[in-house]
Amino acid sequence: MNSSSWDRFRKQQAAERAQLHRLLAGADPLLSKCRETPPSEIELSALAAVLHSFYNGVENIFKRVLVEIDRETVGGEAWHRDLLLRMTQAKPERPAVLSHDLHEVLLDYQGFRHFFRHAYAFDLDWQKMSPLVFRLNETLRQLEVAVDAFLAADCNCCDLPPKDGLG
Repeated sequence: MNSSSWDRFRKQQAAERAQLHRLLAGADPLLSKCRETPPSEIELSALAAVLHSFYNGVENIFKRVLVEIDRETVGGEAWHRDLLLRMTQAKPERPAVLSHDLHEVLLDYQGFRHFFRHAYAFDLDWQKMSPLVFRLNETLRQLEVAVDAFLAADCNCCDLPPKDGLG
């Protein structure tokens, strides 16, 4: 793996993390309100959109690992689930990105996103959503710790030419 691939990934993941922070900062007033009072239907829809966007951002980071570091593409019928699972697996080019525990947490967000894409707003259930909503900040913190550890890993063994010949 050449250093320009890691450099591109560092920039891309930093931009994605900034977007995730912006998302949660914007949702913070609603999150605070919902700690005291259950959300209205409109607020529930807004929170569902936040959960959906949150997992999209997380998945964007993983797609960049696949493209920039692994030099592979996503595809197939179950690519979302496969991508998340692949982040738990070390490869010769890189260490694993996620622990088993964080993978399990993120599976819940992935499952919600799938549900949200196929449901009507009136199908949303605060009792089922609230654990995900109230874990958002902690999940982002855990993800950042995992990505930082991934970035800090010694990848000198990865000094291969890029597949596309672009360096």
